[in-house]
Amino acid sequence: MASPLPAADALLWFASGGPFGGLVPHRIDTHAASVFLAGDRAWKLKRPVSLGYLDFSSPARRQAALAAELQLNRRTAPDIYLALHPIVADSDGLRLGAADAAGAAIDWVLEMRRFPDGAVLAARGERLSTSEAIALADAVASFHASLPHLAGDSAAALQPILAGNCRSLLAVAAVLGDEQVARFIDQQAEAFRRLQPRLAARKPVRGHGDLHLGNIAMVEGQPILFDALEFDDALATGDVAYDLAFLLMDLWARGGHDQANLIMNRWTDLSADEDAGPLLPFLMAVRASIRAHVTATRAAETGEEQAACEARRLLALACALLMPAAPRLVAIGGYSGTGKSSLARQLAAGLGTPPGARHLRSDVIRKRLHGVPPETRLPEAAYGPGTWLPVRCEMHRLARAALAGGQAVLLDAVHAARADREAAAALASEAQVRFDGLWLVAPLATRLARVEARVKDASDADARVALEQEADPGPLDPWIPVDARGPLDTVTSAAKACLALP
Repeated sequence: MASPLPAADALLWFASGGPFGGLVPHRIDTHAASVFLAGDRAWKLKRPVSLGYLDFSSPARRQAALAAELQLNRRTAPDIYLALHPIVADSDGLRLGAADAAGAAIDWVLEMRRFPDGAVLAARGERLSTSEAIALADAVASFHASLPHLAGDSAAALQPILAGNCRSLLAVAAVLGDEQVARFIDQQAEAFRRLQPRLAARKPVRGHGDLHLGNIAMVEGQPILFDALEFDDALATGDVAYDLAFLLMDLWARGGHDQANLIMNRWTDLSADEDAGPLLPFLMAVRASIRAHVTATRAAETGEEQAACEARRLLALACALLMPAAPRLVAIGGYSGTGKSSLARQLAAGLGTPPGARHLRSDVIRKRLHGVPPETRLPEAAYGPGTWLPVRCEMHRLARAALAGGQAVLLDAVHAARADREAAAALASEAQVRFDGLWLVAPLATRLARVEARVKDASDADARVALEQEADPGPLDPWIPVDARGPLDTVTSAAKACLALP
């Protein structure tokens, strides 16, 4: 057998189409890997590099990294991550070996099933639809629920990441600006001091570690989380909210504020992790600053002015994410079919600190109290006499906790009884925050049409319920009536004017 060949030969062999009968594949290079697309397969080789935070300089190190990548990503994408193959050299040249040829391997390659073109979210031109955002939140929540808690606490897991972040930012301050770097480092330290007790009460997990839009594909409406961070367990170990924060930050940075807010709220509804919300602005800022220094490093190495501008924009975003905003309480009421939840989703991202208000919907809370998913229909007995008060009490309990943590809150319930409207206002007074109540009004025919058009919704209200809701709600003051008969954009504009939102 010939002596082992350098790893560069394995890359050249793949690039020339050696494993594919001479058919030249499409090649995608990153700083640490090369991916070759051929037919319905994607083949990934680690590049023989040592970058300080990762070391793929030997075949054994590359094998270990690809083996970890296979194992970690089969948690979320078992149909995508297929097998790890040794690349062996013999008298005829290079070939893909069987598993028992590992001893003769000069390198290793990971075999994956290829995504359809345009499936990766970072490469898509269009925004996430509401159904896609919900499906993505469901996938992330399900993944996080499957992860075992590790020893230690989330504050201790985050501390070395923050320290490394400071060092990396200072190293590229010439690109980012000395003043801006110093400002962010001070903001980061102050936010961590404030939130450390909350983080210390939480347990870390070995999460995805790199959960941004470039590592999520949407295939036939279903999200696939892939390319988890494999080369450093410490970097990928932390709070589930830190894992989620990368996705939310990426959406926010691209202008997808509504989608980020929807995903945050859906994830919280499913996980019942209400304590995570107050952590998210800080954790999103950390994620933005890390992406800023990574981008600035590339700019320093290549001289790309576009990369330098992007790095400065990201650091400015990180600073903005840490700017305080007074929490406030907005309540939306109205009979079934007036569009309360649709309007709430339009407003929530603009309330409070990013990623926006905690949207507490009575229909979802009722389902949570019954231990079923939001779209599961409940029997009529779940809506009988005496069943509303526990729902309202839980909704207000969650609102108090969110307001105390600095989040804005949006209450979404019928609020038909004057006592319910007064209780919402009293909740804001107790928390010493601004209160706004909006009462949506629409004709019965409009309400019936909307109720009958619902698909996979948390509300169980049907036409019969809508017909029964024609009573005069009585005096509304200080709640503001809003005409809800028109298109959602028109209703949203009217509501924003009432709330003094841009």
